[in-house]
Amino acid sequence: MKNLLLLFLFTGSLLQAQEIALLKYNGGGDWYANPTSLPNLIKFSNQNINTKIRTKPGVVEPASPDLFGYPFVHMTGHGNVVFNDAETINLRNYLTSGGFLHIDDNYGMDEFIRKEIKKVFPNNALVEIPANHPIFQKPFAFPAGIPKIHEHEGKRPQAFGIFVANRLVLLYTFETDLGDGWEDSDVHNDPPEVRLKALRIGANILNYIFNN
Repeated sequence: MKNLLLLFLFTGSLLQAQEIALLKYNGGGDWYANPTSLPNLIKFSNQNINTKIRTKPGVVEPASPDLFGYPFVHMTGHGNVVFNDAETINLRNYLTSGGFLHIDDNYGMDEFIRKEIKKVFPNNALVEIPANHPIFQKPFAFPAGIPKIHEHEGKRPQAFGIFVANRLVLLYTFETDLGDGWEDSDVHNDPPEVRLKALRIGANILNYIFNN
C-alpha cells in the first residue's frame, strides 16, 4: 500500500509539472553551494530535451515527507555530511519507492558522503557505473562515461551508483564536479565547450529519471 501511495505521488507530480529539488542536509557542509547550477540545468533541459521542469528548484530536507514529491533530488557541497536515523530511513524509503538522488562531490565531500551512503544502503554496494549504461547514451552520447569538468587532484572522473532491483536509484559523481560546470559562465570562467559537456550529461541524468 505504501509503495502504491508513493507511486501515485510521483505520477501525480509528473502529470501536473515536473519539479526537482536541492537537498538541505546537516553536518556543516555547504549544501547551498553552486546556487546557479540547478536553474541553469533546468533551463538547458527544458530547451533541449523537452522537459517541463519548473524553473525554480525546491529545497528539501532528508527527513521531510515533502521529499516524496520530487522524482529527482540533487545534493552537493565541499564538506561534512551527517544523516541521523530518521533521515536515513526516510531517504531509504524514498529511493526504494521511485525516487532518485544525485550526489555531486564539489571537492571535499567524498570521505564523508561514502559513510552516509553506507548507512542508507548497508546491504547494497556502491559500484562504478559502466560507460554503456543508458545514462551515458542518450540523448547525448558519452562513450567514455562521465566527463571531466573540473580538475582537483588529477584523478579520473567516476560515476558510482546504488542499484535496487536493477534500477539505478542513487548516482554519485566524483572527481568531475558537474555542478561547477552548470553554474553561470562567469562563476568559474569555464570554456563554452566544457559547460556544454556538463549541461549535456546533466540533461542525460534528468532524461533517465523522467523516461525510465
